[in-house]
Amino acid sequence: MPITHQSDPAKRARLRWRGRRGLLENDLILTRFLDAHEESLTDDEVDAFSRLMDLADNDLMNLLLARNDLQGELDLPHVRALLHRLRSA
Repeated sequence: MPITHQSDPAKRARLRWRGRRGLLENDLILTRFLDAHEESLTDDEVDAFSRLMDLADNDLMNLLLARNDLQGELDLPHVRALLHRLRSA
């Protein structure tokens, strides 16, 4: 049986660590979101979160503040759904 995000404490800790950002605004949004939802995230949501964490801080902030929309390989249904949840956090 594959190891999922929820069943692996190391994966959960890594996710929270990746949510730490250089820009305070991003850090506050992501930390608030993870505090409220981390325990219930699905593996698809974790994948979407990880994809967003690969962005530079300014690009991420522009997405979180709805200044920009997802483009290219990030424009996937599960990433779009998670971004909507992050914007509501």
